[in-house]
Amino acid sequence: MTSKERWLAVLNREKPDRIPMDFWGTYEATNKVMRHMGCGSDEEMFERLHVDKVVGVGPKYVGPPVPEGEDVFGCRFKGVNYGTGVYSECVYHPLAQYETLDEIEAGYAWPSPDWYDHSDIPGQLAGREDRPIMGGGSEPFNAYNKLRGQEQAFMDLILHPDIVHFCLDKLFDLAYESTRRIYEQIPGKVTFSYVAEDMGSQESLLFSPAQIHEFLIPRMKRMIDLAHQAGVLVFHHNDGAIAQILPAMVEAGIDILNPVQWRCKGMDRKSLKRDFGGKIIFHGGMDNQYTLAFGSVDEVRQEVRDNIDLLGRDGYILAPCHGLQAISPPENIVAMYETGREYGEF
Repeated sequence: MTSKERWLAVLNREKPDRIPMDFWGTYEATNKVMRHMGCGSDEEMFERLHVDKVVGVGPKYVGPPVPEGEDVFGCRFKGVNYGTGVYSECVYHPLAQYETLDEIEAGYAWPSPDWYDHSDIPGQLAGREDRPIMGGGSEPFNAYNKLRGQEQAFMDLILHPDIVHFCLDKLFDLAYESTRRIYEQIPGKVTFSYVAEDMGSQESLLFSPAQIHEFLIPRMKRMIDLAHQAGVLVFHHNDGAIAQILPAMVEAGIDILNPVQWRCKGMDRKSLKRDFGGKIIFHGGMDNQYTLAFGSVDEVRQEVRDNIDLLGRDGYILAPCHGLQAISPPENIVAMYETGREYGEF
């Protein structure tokens, strides 16, 4: 089977030749594995590890010039070294200066979907027709965090709900229109769209359920419906302990759940499979908090086997729970994919 055929078999509840495997990793972690394996490119590494890599497509920015170190929203970023690599962190929040919705409406200019050229998206598929395609989607509260600053963003949910509703509508409208144009450029070719929002911490939800139902789910449902109308599945990324809100997300129409952080409270794999295995596909499950970063090769191999057994051969895609970090020994990462290849065969 090709990678696309393998993914589609699982997504359609059909029998693949083996469990599909995906790769998420930081630049530093990816290069570390490449050096360990003696690979000259990430593509060579994916092939040797039997990774069923997804192709992401998106528009090209053609709008007003954006200063170096900023994004299209005016957020400014700085590279922050965390010891084994660098993350780009937001250090300037352009909406933090405003205290009322009237001030935002008067003083801030939102990006336009016309600032993006979608016409070259068909060309992005050239030579990649045998892979699953990810295109479009949304993660607006994550963007709102950067616009307002994370502390203020969460305070706004109680103190300034009018600002939250207004800004999320703007962000969702932009994501919705961009996604619609992607579907228009390559009709019938997008496998899934990434409709995401991080709602969980290690122990519980970051939002109250009432806030999730008021601010997030109705807007996410709009994106989900757009995808389904185009024949596209919904890949839902939602970190942490989200068991309490998962029934509502399944009801909203998600098709694939990532990352399945089973070490978080209430997220044990047996219960997730029992309660939701007939309704959604699981993606992820390989723990980055301990197993891949600090566990032994034998522990990694056992976790792969456990994930396949607990999350099922009829609805599971093997992948790390988060982007692989450079602290993870490359031997562990190689062992994950080797075991997935061997134990995941049908």
